[in-house]
Amino acid sequence: MIIAANLKTNLSRKQTSEYVAELELFIAQHSITQEVLVFPALSSLNENDGDVVIGAQNAYATVNGAFTGEIGLEHLEEFGIRTILIGHSERRHILGESQEELVVKFNYYKALGFKIVYCIGEPLEKREAGKEEMMRYIFSQYEGIDTSYENLVIAYEPVWAIGTGLTPTLQDIKEMHLDLKEKSSAPLLYGGSVKVTNAKEVLEIPNVDGILVGSAALYVEHFSTMIQYAQDISS
Repeated sequence: MIIAANLKTNLSRKQTSEYVAELELFIAQHSITQEVLVFPALSSLNENDGDVVIGAQNAYATVNGAFTGEIGLEHLEEFGIRTILIGHSERRHILGESQEELVVKFNYYKALGFKIVYCIGEPLEKREAGKEEMMRYIFSQYEGIDTSYENLVIAYEPVWAIGTGLTPTLQDIKEMHLDLKEKSSAPLLYGGSVKVTNAKEVLEIPNVDGILVGSAALYVEHFSTMIQYAQDISS
């Protein structure tokens, strides 16, 4: 399974280094064989030679250049980073990234062989509009995306559940992951208010290949427990 932490705009460089060090110790002490990804804030990126894979929450489709506020391939290469999060709902809905922009970014990092965790999901109004409208909206987020890319991981996150404490029912997650598996055979993660109290149940659902955890992952002991759940289920 893949257990991923999106730390968003949290934790300083020092705090992130301590966080990763604690994770590395936990993985070693408990013989964890699951894939663990951590996406720190951009200013907290650092090289890591252990079992924890460090990824970027965002980067521009360029080596470098006149793109104020962005980072490019040159900055990722400095830290040996080959994993990137693309299409998170906060970048789509808060920062206004369009599907066209995401496709350009996806294709750029795909050409470089990066592992891409590509996020999809629906806002509440689309869910309430009925399944047909909801799936049409979600599938529009696949437009221009190579769903057969060998280093692709898809993360389904219902937008209305992110950071709200609300989650779909386990049956809702099961049905959605079954539908999405027909669209792509890539590993499929669930995200959206995943926390230590529900992670085990979510990980036990068929076609859930892991989780993408937001605010609940800020507590390294909680995130470590979720990793242990995945290890136990996979054993």
